[in-house]
Amino acid sequence: MIEDRIWRKSSYSNGTPEGECVEVSLTGEACVRDSKNVTGGMLTFSTAAWHAFLGEI
Repeated sequence: MIEDRIWRKSSYSNGTPEGECVEVSLTGEACVRDSKNVTGGMLTFSTAAWHAFLGEI
C-alpha cells in the first residue's frame, strides 16, 4: 500500500518540506512520485529495472 511506504525526497529539493522535487520509495519495487502532488500518479519499477536505470545515470 502507498500509505505503508517510506518516501525519501531528493537532496536537490534543498532539504525543505516545501522543496519541489521527486520522491522515491524503495520498499519492494521502486516507486517515484512528484513531491508537489503526492496523491497523483507514480512510476513503478521492478528492482532489476531500477538497478539498470541507476547503472545508466
